[in-house]
Parts: sequence; C-alpha cells; structure tokens
Amino acid sequence: MATRQPEFNFPKGGLFFIIIAVAVIILFSKSTVTIGPGEGGVIFESLGDGINTEKTYSEGFHIVAPWNRMIVRKVRQQSISDEMNVLSVNGLEVKVNGTIWYEPEFSNLGKLIKTKGEDYERELLDPAINAAARSVVGRYTPEQLYSSKRDVIEQEILDEIKIVLKDQYLLVTRVLVEDVKLPTTIRTAIETKLKQEQESLEYEFRIAKAEKEAKRQKIDAEGKAVANKILSASLTDKILQEKGISATLELSKSPNSKVIVIGSGKSGMPIILGNQ
Repeated sequence: MATRQPEFNFPKGGLFFIIIAVAVIILFSKSTVTIGPGEGGVIFESLGDGINTEKTYSEGFHIVAPWNRMIVRKVRQQSISDEMNVLSVNGLEVKVNGTIWYEPEFSNLGKLIKTKGEDYERELLDPAINAAARSVVGRYTPEQLYSSKRDVIEQEILDEIKIVLKDQYLLVTRVLVEDVKLPTTIRTAIETKLKQEQESLEYEFRIAKAEKEAKRQKIDAEGKAVANKILSASLTDKILQEKGISATLELSKSPNSKVIVIGSGKSGMPIILGNQ
C-alpha cells in the first residue's frame, strides 16, 4: 500500500505579499542616495524640467523619488594637470606643464551641470586653461619663460582664467607652472648665455673688490705718510736727546750686565756696552 505524501498548502495571497515586499525593497534601494565627504548632489527630474537648479544636496543620506536621479559630483578643491604646446612671443613652440586648482560653486552646482553638462571640466575648464596659457605665454621670450618670469606667468594665467570663467559657477584658486620645456638647442643656448652672464658678474665683482682694496691701501699709505711728516717735524734734537736719556735709564735698571759710557756717543748720548 503506497504512502501518501503530505501536501504543503501555500497561504492564499502569500505570493502577492512577497512580490510587494521585493518591489518595496527595490524601490527603496533606488530611492536612497548617500553623498560622501566633499561631495554635493543635484536632482535630475525625469518627469520635470531636468536638472533642479534651486537646491544642492550636501553630504549624508537622502531619499529621492524613484523616477528621479541624483547626480553627485565633488565640490571640494580639486586639481588637474596638463601639458600644453604654446608659442612664445617670437613664435617658438614650447611645452608648458602646469597644475590648476579649482572647485565648483556649491550653491550653483545645478546651474553648472545644467549649462555645461556633467563633464564640465572638459567642456569648460580645459578650454579656459588652454586659452589663458596661450595668451599669457605668447607675451614672453623663451629666456623669460625659462628663468625669472615663472611666478609672474602663473599669476597672469590665473587672472586670465578668472576672466574667462566669470559667472560660469566654477572657481579657479591657484595656478602652478611646474616646467617649461624648450627645444634642446634653444635651452642649451639659454643656459650658455646665463652662465656667461654669471661669470661676467663674478669678474666685475672681483674687479670692484680689487679696486676697493687698492683704494684702501692708498688711503692707508697716505695717512701714514702724513703722520710721519707730522712726527718728523715735531722731533727736535733736544726731544730726541731727552728720549735717549729716558731709554738709557730704563736699560740701566735691567739685571743684564752692561757698561754705560756717559757722553761718548753722538750728540753726547750714552753708549751702552755689555755682554748681553
């Protein structure tokens, strides 16, 4: 006799509730967005007018309608590096390596994305950087680009970019020109010229130093000559005799054995004889 297997009766409406639960979970997952540190978000309203430019969402957890989409972009300061081929004032092609620091205006992130798209760096920032670099570098010679004008060029490029990006909801805060690459022959010529100028300055310094020393020695010699002239004019025979006597008295006090002959020297000065 066959054994009858027990039947499992699925609750009526159970499948319906499962479907509803799954749908709710999917719907909830699509309706929640977490915006990370240093980021901001704007809503793209699929059933409305597209990007909502009135509000920028800050960091944290947010719930949006499932038919809308949250566009999240970095709003903290960022940097972009690039190498540009530009022409100097005399038409020589040079390569400029630079870094730009920028950040979108937080409150106007929606307007920035609506007018320039999500890839606003490529659409807006890159052209502005290239235009500013070409405009500024075109004012200088290769020598100025290679040596002493780096900080001035950075500030001028920054000023030019700010003009181009005015009212575009994108801020550029700093420009750094890291390297200027010239053709090898031009770079070698500039380095040779700079070396020669340095050697010339060093030579001029040595000459100036020697001239100063010669002038000092001349003044010193002239001073001594004047002093000797004054001294000679003031030394009479009587003064010399008096100084000789004083010296003789000092020598006579010395413990060394000696013989002093008074009045035997020239002009009556003592003559000192001794074994020391």
